[in-house]
Amino acid sequence: MTLTTTAKAKDIATLYTTHYSGTVSTLTLSQDSLDSFSLDLTSTKQTCGSMPSWLTFDPSTRTLYCSDEAGGLDGKGSLTALSVDLDYGLTEDAKTSTPGGGVSSVIYEGGDGMRYIAIAHYSGAAVSTYPLPLEPNTPATQIINYNRSDHGPRSQQDTPHPHEVVLDPTGSFILVCDLGSDVVRVYAIDAESGKLNTCPSIERPAGNGPRHGVFWTPISALGGNAMRRSQRTTRDMNPIETMFYMDSELGGTVTAFTVSYPPPSTGGCPFFEEVQEMVPYPEGNMPDDGTPAEIRLRGDSLYVSIRSDQGFAPDDSIATLARSEDGMVALDRLTSAYGKVPRTMVINRVGDLVAIGDQSSSNVAIVRRDPQTGELGEELADLKVGQPGKVGASEGLSSVIWAE
Repeated sequence: MTLTTTAKAKDIATLYTTHYSGTVSTLTLSQDSLDSFSLDLTSTKQTCGSMPSWLTFDPSTRTLYCSDEAGGLDGKGSLTALSVDLDYGLTEDAKTSTPGGGVSSVIYEGGDGMRYIAIAHYSGAAVSTYPLPLEPNTPATQIINYNRSDHGPRSQQDTPHPHEVVLDPTGSFILVCDLGSDVVRVYAIDAESGKLNTCPSIERPAGNGPRHGVFWTPISALGGNAMRRSQRTTRDMNPIETMFYMDSELGGTVTAFTVSYPPPSTGGCPFFEEVQEMVPYPEGNMPDDGTPAEIRLRGDSLYVSIRSDQGFAPDDSIATLARSEDGMVALDRLTSAYGKVPRTMVINRVGDLVAIGDQSSSNVAIVRRDPQTGELGEELADLKVGQPGKVGASEGLSSVIWAE
């Protein structure tokens, strides 16, 4: 819901969080006056397996999809569909088994109105897809397993570790950031079957560890929704008008790529050209224990959460990057994450609020954002959700999302 500066509103927004203890919680953000906000725990539900890790909200069907990070190469995770009622209460509708280690998901479209969800499985070294709406024990449309014959230069690179699935602005391609293999895998969506067909990957230097990524287009810069295939797509644009920005957990960098598309009639794959790599930290020096985690974009501002840098001790940092007309980015400022290990960060639809999910301190911080300048302001509300977790362990708060 829109934040106003005149109404003395209650219950201006609803958020959902996951916690590695096995819970999904509903939070209510209220505004008592212009500068008085509160964030309250409305309900907590034991659901989504033993290690809920990621939420994807489908507003068109009022369904919340939750991935379970339990399992691994030989174990099983799960995908749970929860219906959202008019009061934002949750009811578990369906659940199905998946490969282990689900840490990210995205909804995409096929032909004839079919819809699917793709999941990145970190410890399961796989990407899976499922048809929607989810039914109990729905079988996978596709499971793509990865392996590597050697061990990468970093301790986390014993095996492939897909960390995020990203839908491109045309809705025709899915990218998979693979931290364990130093590669961003690219797939074309087959409209008839919903399956993913392999395109050339974006290769990264050894030890880079791609984690998350975002696309920029002229429409996204205006705050519009992602373009659909029925509209003017980025395939019709020149390369500088579409860009992909990726943060690398192990390399401590943000990399910018121009994206060019072949003519739609050819059915070809997109081409990514690296144009910049930078360290999102003052003087280009990432602290020894600091690692980029989440990356978000709104307008010409990018935001990268920095875990364990203690930039605002005892709290960590959020780096704001300013994007210039040629697509290059530069560090604008660091602001507080208002907690330890900011694993997730989401901007509301209006663009005036940011929710930061701090994993180890297990709190959600609501921060003001200036929609015109992109500047992050003061903390408006804060709430601890569940027990704090040990830094470096799969404990504490794992995700947060706006219900909009």
